[in-house]
Amino acid sequence: MAEIGKGVTAGKLAINVQKRLTRAQEKVLQKLGKADETRDVVFEEMVANFNKQMGEGTKLQKDLKAYLAAVKTMHDASRRLQDCLADMYEPDWFGKEEMDALAEDTDTMWLDYHQSITDKSLQDMDMYLSQFPDIKARIAKRDRKLVDFDSARHHFTSLQKGKKKDEAKIAKPAALLEMAAPSWAQGLISAHQVAQTNLSYNQAEEDLGRAQKIFEELNVELQDELPALWDRRVGVYVNTFQSLAGHQEKFHKEMSKLSENLNDIMTKLEEQRQIKSAPPPGPPPSRPPPRMTPSPNQQQQNVSPFEDEPSVHDTNTDSTTTTLQVRLTANVYVLGTYKKILYDFDRNTLFSFTDFICKSDVNEKRLFCFLQVKAVHDYAATDGDELELKMGDVVLVLAFDNPDEQDDGWLMGLKESHWFQKKDISAKGVFPENFTQRV
Repeated sequence: MAEIGKGVTAGKLAINVQKRLTRAQEKVLQKLGKADETRDVVFEEMVANFNKQMGEGTKLQKDLKAYLAAVKTMHDASRRLQDCLADMYEPDWFGKEEMDALAEDTDTMWLDYHQSITDKSLQDMDMYLSQFPDIKARIAKRDRKLVDFDSARHHFTSLQKGKKKDEAKIAKPAALLEMAAPSWAQGLISAHQVAQTNLSYNQAEEDLGRAQKIFEELNVELQDELPALWDRRVGVYVNTFQSLAGHQEKFHKEMSKLSENLNDIMTKLEEQRQIKSAPPPGPPPSRPPPRMTPSPNQQQQNVSPFEDEPSVHDTNTDSTTTTLQVRLTANVYVLGTYKKILYDFDRNTLFSFTDFICKSDVNEKRLFCFLQVKAVHDYAATDGDELELKMGDVVLVLAFDNPDEQDDGWLMGLKESHWFQKKDISAKGVFPENFTQRV
């Protein structure tokens, strides 16, 4: 209760106390069934929706804060994990700088994700819920003013009934009054009683009008606002979860890229360890002077053993687009093992049928089959027909146009990266086999 002298006068305090007593008395009479209560079923349904909406919004706000707390916890755990990895990662290991940059990018990603949810989803929800306390207070005030209105209405009705009885009594002065007062004074007494009755009646009528006006103003405002507020909840939920889903999608997509980079670094680190544990390669085999390219007749003689085999055609294409003819041949010694091979008539080239990876050209009209190897050491080319290698390069092995030109310990190949970009084998070259390993 407010103290007298601090903005509250004794008269104002007495009025407030009297209001509380009057409302309490009115509620008791209503509960006992001795006074009727004004009811508005439609408004009561609005209030029930309001309470439900406020409860759901409050729960959503609480769960969003819990989600943000979980994101913060995951961020802290991720940072500690990345710091641990960075501390253990030795400077001479593969990708040390990339690892440090990845840890920094991961930390930044978590920070941005947490801040984005805070700035958008949570702040929007906070703003949405900020309007509920004021409306809740106005609903409570409207309920109090309704009790005041009912009390004033009942008081006025009671005075109306009492006035009729008093007027009847005033018309017949009491026996004691007649005996105590002279006849000339009886008229004055009757007039005073009538005036007092009229004064109370008029005051009650004014109080009723004032209570009704205050109640109706609050009631009309709330009946306009509550349905509109109830309808806005759908848009709030849509915006909240669309925003959250968008931030989640962006975060996980970018985090997936960082995870791929981390996986690649770990894979290459393991490859580096295996390479270091393996004995160093010897020098590349010496290459004899280049031979003269055989004549077309000689080339034809080199492939003549295959012409006795049945042809295999692409049955899914017509004669105008079929450019590939492939024949199976007997076992041929290829790269140290006996394998079935493919023979491409268009290129007069032999390919492995079982182990080689087959790819088509840009127009899907020609088949190329390759064996894949990976460079485990750098190789600096010493001749124009040799292939420069960096550790980790994937090379697609080609057969020599003329098998007699292949030197022991040397392979013909094309970098896979060049194939993906150009889809041709013009950049092929020879390289030492002992600088590579099978993929």
